[in-house]
Amino acid sequence: MASAFEAKKIESRFDVRTYIDRLKYLLQKGDNNVRIIFQRDRKIDDTRNIKHTNRYTIMALFPNEDEVEALKRELLTIDVDDYIETVRDKRYPDRSEMRVFGKKYIEKDVYIKIRVELLSNIASSAGYDYLYVMSFHFAEESFVKTNFPYRQEQINENIEK
Repeated sequence: MASAFEAKKIESRFDVRTYIDRLKYLLQKGDNNVRIIFQRDRKIDDTRNIKHTNRYTIMALFPNEDEVEALKRELLTIDVDDYIETVRDKRYPDRSEMRVFGKKYIEKDVYIKIRVELLSNIASSAGYDYLYVMSFHFAEESFVKTNFPYRQEQINENIEK
C-alpha cells in the first residue's frame, strides 16, 4: 500500500546482498548489544483484517515459541531473491531506510519490513544497535513475480549455468 509519507526505490543487487550480509552478521554476533524490537500491535491493525496482522501471523506460524527468537531465526533465512523494495519514511528523515521482503510460509505469502538502527546512527545512552521488525504478517494481496526485482534474474542465471 503506497503512502504519501514514503519514498520507495529498488536498490542494486549488490547493495541488497551487502545489507543482508550485515543483517545476518548483526543477528549472529551473539552479544547483548543488539535489541530486536517487534511491533506486535500497530495502529493500522485496528482497521485491518485480523488475519493480516503481525500478532495473528506470529501466533499462527510460531505457536508456543518466543516471538523474538522465532523472528531472529527467520530473518537469518532472508536472501536477495526475497527482496521487494527499500522504503524511506519521509516523516523521520534521520532514521535508516526500511527494507521490504516477502517469503512463503505454509503456502501463504508473508510481508516482512525491517529497519536496522546502528548505534552510530541514533542517540542512545543504552549503547545498543536496534533491529525493528515493523511488519511480519500474511500479505493482504498475493505476491507476483514482478514484486521481486531479483527473483527473475536469479532464475535466468540458473538457466544459463
